[in-house]
Amino acid sequence: MPRRPTIARKSKYEEPLAGTALTIDQLTNKLMRGGKRQLAARILEDAIARCESQAGRSGVEVMEAALRNAMPLIEVKPKRVGGSTYQIPVEVRADRRISLGMRWLIESARKRNGKSMSDKLAGEFMDAANGIGAAVKRREDTHRMAEANKAFSHFKW
Repeated sequence: MPRRPTIARKSKYEEPLAGTALTIDQLTNKLMRGGKRQLAARILEDAIARCESQAGRSGVEVMEAALRNAMPLIEVKPKRVGGSTYQIPVEVRADRRISLGMRWLIESARKRNGKSMSDKLAGEFMDAANGIGAAVKRREDTHRMAEANKAFSHFKW
């Protein structure tokens, strides 16, 4: 039994994509490596500008559409019951949903072939906004796995 009270969740993360500035700050933090915030901010800025020129609409809209298409609604968590481990489908909290979507977008952008990170990130944003790309595929795989293990949902905590 923990001695400390439960941790209160930050209210600003409750509504997914509530504030664009908040989303951009979070994406910058996830993109950052080695404490180089200015470099991460410049990469994200360039990627949004590239999306704007390619899509013909606001780059922030493209980014939000990509994030919305990459965020998982349901995932599986392992639970040990009677000597065997079952993958149990559970709904994803709003803050974790945003975090996973951003993480998957950035990971898949890093794995892409391209010249610069801003090119790769812009390409991933465009693909995810159109419903294709590695981040969206990962979300669909997660949903498919949860659907396959729906029979174990009665083991929920």
